[in-house]
Amino acid sequence: MEVHLSPEIEARLVDSAARLGRNTDELLQDVVSRHFEAEPLFVEIVERGEESLRRGDYLTHEEVGVRLSRFLRG
Repeated sequence: MEVHLSPEIEARLVDSAARLGRNTDELLQDVVSRHFEAEPLFVEIVERGEESLRRGDYLTHEEVGVRLSRFLRG
């Protein structure tokens, strides 16, 4: 299989692999593998969030700010 990357993405891949001391093929294999491991959980979380919205179970931006302020004050 061949993968065609934009020059910008390829440069980032090469740089990242060099910083990690890995070759680009290994790093790309790892990245793709992690994507497929994480994707089902991501989809589940999004679906749960959408269901919460349908039920009307959510916080407004302002409510989140209030809760966060309280939390940070201790």
